[in-house]
Amino acid sequence: MKKTTKKPWPTKAVMKQIYEQHLWGGNDSDFYSGEGSHDSAIIKPYVEAVRDFLKSNNKKLRVCDLGCGDFNVGKELVPYAQLYFAVDIVEDLIERNRNLFKENNLEFFNLDISKDDIPMADCLILRQVLQHLSNAEIQKIVNKLHNYKYVILTEHLPLGDFIPNKDKITSQGIRLKQGSGVDLLAEPFNLKIESKQLLAETVLKQPESKIVTLLFTMF
Repeated sequence: MKKTTKKPWPTKAVMKQIYEQHLWGGNDSDFYSGEGSHDSAIIKPYVEAVRDFLKSNNKKLRVCDLGCGDFNVGKELVPYAQLYFAVDIVEDLIERNRNLFKENNLEFFNLDISKDDIPMADCLILRQVLQHLSNAEIQKIVNKLHNYKYVILTEHLPLGDFIPNKDKITSQGIRLKQGSGVDLLAEPFNLKIESKQLLAETVLKQPESKIVTLLFTMF
C-alpha cells in the first residue's frame, strides 16, 4: 500500500488556529502573541534598542513591521517612526488592532508576507517571525529584503554553536527543539548585507537559549 504524506496546513490557517486555540497562551477574551511579546525581560531591552536606533537617524524612518501580532511591542515604536506599517496574516487580529491602536502615522495591513507585496519603507522589522516558518517561506521573504535599507531581525536561538536553518513545517513551535535557529547569513539563505550590528541580546534560563536582535544594513 502506498504511503501518503499529509500536506501541511496553509500558513494562514496555521496562524489563525494558533490564536483561536491560544497555543501561545493568553485567555479566551483576546488575541495573545506569546511571552515573547509580553515578558518585560524580553521586550524592554528590545524596545529600548530599536527606539534608540530609530531616534539616531537624522529624520524619522518609515517602518514596516512584518508579523506585528497583538501589537503589544509595536505600539511602543510608533512614536519614533515617520510612518509605521504593521502587517499580519490573521485577518481578525488586524481588525482588532485597527480598533485598538489609532495613530495618524499608523496603518495595519492583512497580508501573507511570503506571497503578497509588502509596504515599502526604510526599515523592515521581523521580530521572532521567521522562526515559525518553513525554509521555503523564509526564502520567499528573504528575496524581498533588499528593497529596504535596514532590516531589524530578532530570532530565538540556542546558546553556543548550532546548526542553523534546519527545516520545519510552519507551526507555533520553533527550531529550538531541533537544536537549531534561523541565521539568514548561512545556508541555504546566504543573505548578502553591507553590515550587521547587534542591537540586543537576552539570555533565557528556561529553556537555555537567547533572543538576539540584529540590525542589517542592506546593499
